[in-house]
Amino acid sequence: MHISEIWEGKGVMPVTFRILLSPLSLLYAVGWEGYLGVYKWGLKTAKHPHSPIICVGNLISGGSGKTPMTLHLVDVLRELGYDVVVSCSGYGSPKSEAATVATDGQQDARIWGDEAALFRRKRPDLPLIVGRARVEAAELCQREFPNAVLIMDDGFQHLPLKKDLTVLLDPENPKNRMCLPAGPYREPRWNRKRADLVIPGVFRIEESVSFTNPDGETVNPPATCATLLALAQPEKVIRSVEAMDCRVAERVLLPDHDPLTSGNLLDNLPTDKPTVVTGKDWVKLRNRPDVGEREFLILNHEVRVEPYAQFKDWLKSKLDGIQKANHSGPG
Repeated sequence: MHISEIWEGKGVMPVTFRILLSPLSLLYAVGWEGYLGVYKWGLKTAKHPHSPIICVGNLISGGSGKTPMTLHLVDVLRELGYDVVVSCSGYGSPKSEAATVATDGQQDARIWGDEAALFRRKRPDLPLIVGRARVEAAELCQREFPNAVLIMDDGFQHLPLKKDLTVLLDPENPKNRMCLPAGPYREPRWNRKRADLVIPGVFRIEESVSFTNPDGETVNPPATCATLLALAQPEKVIRSVEAMDCRVAERVLLPDHDPLTSGNLLDNLPTDKPTVVTGKDWVKLRNRPDVGEREFLILNHEVRVEPYAQFKDWLKSKLDGIQKANHSGPG
């Protein structure tokens, strides 16, 4: 049973699992509040080696659209005239342990992680700092890109680094509000108040979904497909695919951030219909020697905050305020 079925399923088994896991969720929530209290009560102080830092975060585990939102924010900031650097964790990769400025050109997901590989595929000229050491990443940004806005892809729960601005993505009416492991929440939902902006709310997200082939060319949706997804909440992607009148006949679901390196992985995929994957999964699959034996389509997911003009003005006003405060100093 995939973890998303436990979190959202309506059958006897998912409900039973949620009931059995709920005491652990309560314990998790209490532990998180204790961790948060260490910083709230001043027992530890978050570091702030660079400014401005914008965090695109969420409360749930996977599937909230942080990466498309980060890319949209890159575009908005560039339109406003800012230089932008993105910090991502490099989850599961050798580069995840510290913080490293990514080399130019296409990134190998096996080395840099699927997030960095996807960012570079979407925005080839985007400077990236990869690694879970977010304080070190901010220090590195200050040395290498002192005048840039640093965007943290994820990191709302990374308390050792102080952010100047946090944009939080959280559904208005989630099906399950429990913390891990009985639900998807990384911390209690009432902590939404820690963010500067929660979307949806005053602003909403407009999504656009399309299919492309591996060469990046837009193609029409097939009538039937299979899916190969390594996500925390794959059902959201499947619903998006089927909303385009493409029936998902077969599905292979793997844990979030699975490296997709298993030798017999593609044996589970059909040869008579295309297999739909996300961009984050494609950057891991594309280097496999056997990938040409199947037809793949990539689900291209883009977002735009609306009303766009008001969001752009809000962002500029916030950054102007941050820069003014930085120049005025502590006094």
